[in-house]
Amino acid sequence: MTKKSTGGAVMNPWVVAKQQLSAVAESIGMEPWIYNKLSECKRSLIVSIPVKLDGGGVKMFEGFRVQHNLDRGPGKGGIRIHPSVTLDEVKALSMWMTWKCAVVNLPYGGAKGGITCEPAELSKYELERMVRRYTSEIGMLIGPEKDIPAPDVNTNQQVMAWIMDTYSMNVGFSSPAVVTGKPMSLGGSQGRPEATGRGLMIVVKKLLENTGRKPQDVTVAVQGFGNVGGAFSKLISELGCRVIAVSDVSGGVYNSKGIDVAAAQKYAAKNGALKGYTPGDAVSNEELLELKCDILVPAALEGQITSANAAKIKSSYVLEGANGPTTPEADKILEDRNIVVIPDILANAGGVTVSYFEWVQDLQSNFWKYEQINRKLEDIMSEAFDSVWDMMKKSKCSMRMAAYKIGVGRVAEAVRLRGIYP
Repeated sequence: MTKKSTGGAVMNPWVVAKQQLSAVAESIGMEPWIYNKLSECKRSLIVSIPVKLDGGGVKMFEGFRVQHNLDRGPGKGGIRIHPSVTLDEVKALSMWMTWKCAVVNLPYGGAKGGITCEPAELSKYELERMVRRYTSEIGMLIGPEKDIPAPDVNTNQQVMAWIMDTYSMNVGFSSPAVVTGKPMSLGGSQGRPEATGRGLMIVVKKLLENTGRKPQDVTVAVQGFGNVGGAFSKLISELGCRVIAVSDVSGGVYNSKGIDVAAAQKYAAKNGALKGYTPGDAVSNEELLELKCDILVPAALEGQITSANAAKIKSSYVLEGANGPTTPEADKILEDRNIVVIPDILANAGGVTVSYFEWVQDLQSNFWKYEQINRKLEDIMSEAFDSVWDMMKKSKCSMRMAAYKIGVGRVAEAVRLRGIYP
């Protein structure tokens, strides 16, 4: 299966993920047997999900749960509900989760889940029935010590609550540690909703420190204004940077003098989308990517920067808020143009880091304060950034290759030590 990306180019995310692994395996001299193991997913489960419709009848949906590698710990990865979800997409996302967890040195392997569906076409009750049936179907794979799902595209705290409840009903006892990103009242963590956006902000802060730039001199354009892009836009504005453009699925707005992020969020919440927000000029998602700015943040879906538009990117840095928003061909073009890409497996790891905190808190039944969580997040993200930055300088390579050398290297070491059973 393939999907359309910006500019009309066709890409397969699983092919992209395997290309990236191949390049880093060659770079670090990985043994062929380890490469062979890491180039495939440990488990891929495809399930049929029958859903009773409010008006009568039953509609079928297809769902997936994939575990790429579990050598460093239980699986960790979100569940997305989107009409373009395919098995290959979920496999790629699970592989990227493996590297992401390793880059920030969390004791997890990579996993991912998805349901092929347009959730806006379902009622709340139909959506709940679909999520609960999906949870029952993948129940054999998930669990606090096996695989811990989390929110992703079109899923949220409520969806996690349904998953936690369904799993708990099936095992016969309350199991809050089976998912992260839950509501606070069910064992969720302080700071989790904005964690990915906060992690992105911390990465920008480290970047500015390392390059001697002041926040007030930096302009930012953000594609994606949901949980990740919206939180990041707010936090980066508070840091002092000037957000000049934001967009969501309906389109976006550009204002060279800066956008009032809080006002834009309020408008989008009231109207369901950014379309029609007037303090600025309307821009499409494609046009936003080509705006002149210091930091471009693709924080929507994968495959947004491709060989078709990479030559038109006018930012100095690309900060990957989404998973896999830049294709390998575009990566090469950006590198040749001296545009630094801060890769997804480092940049957006704040979410999985605070998910890890939530999991630990649930297992211990001991919950931390908001300030404590943010401080721990900053420590982990800063340490990971420094490691990648140092590797980039030492190896004279891109930040993506530096991050992959660290992440893939850590996973390869775990595979090497554990060996092949039997």
